[in-house]
Amino acid sequence: MDGIDSRDVDRAVDEMVRVLGPHDSEDWQARAGSLEWSCRQTAAHVAHDLLAYAGQLAARSADAYLPFDLVVNADAPVREVLRVVTACGRLLSAAVAAAAPDDRAWHWGPCDPAGFAAMGVAETLLHTHDITQGLGLSWRPPEDLCAAVLNRLFPDAPSGDPAQVLLWSTGRGELADRPRVTSWVWKAAVS
Repeated sequence: MDGIDSRDVDRAVDEMVRVLGPHDSEDWQARAGSLEWSCRQTAAHVAHDLLAYAGQLAARSADAYLPFDLVVNADAPVREVLRVVTACGRLLSAAVAAAAPDDRAWHWGPCDPAGFAAMGVAETLLHTHDITQGLGLSWRPPEDLCAAVLNRLFPDAPSGDPAQVLLWSTGRGELADRPRVTSWVWKAAVS
């Protein structure tokens, strides 16, 4: 795999839990940044996506999404939701590590293991940002992980500070001399 791998998934998930774990008694029903979801719903969404990516890659599903879903109990405390995120992140990391570089699975086209790792890192970092906004915490995503995500999923992104460019590329921030992004799609599929 080139540029991003299972270790990056682990780092992103560990960073999310490191940043958010100490704030599990805050108001997680607050809206997560500019999203319509609450902070708690956003964390559950991260777990859902990490598990979905792991399932797709493990099954090598070639033409559609697997017909399963993750349900996080509505009464689970936030610390348990974060444990679910950790578990799902470890499942994605294991699936990426076990896959051969030329393996492909469906995500709006054939996606390689590095693409699934990049999507997992992106979901984790971006939604950690959303949650920190909702909880009123000051946090910046790690630049090296942002750079790896940009390289893999946003190859046409402008140069600049990787964290700022990633946030701008996904409609979460401003970038000098560029209009605000209101619609975006990352490029996970490969040929």
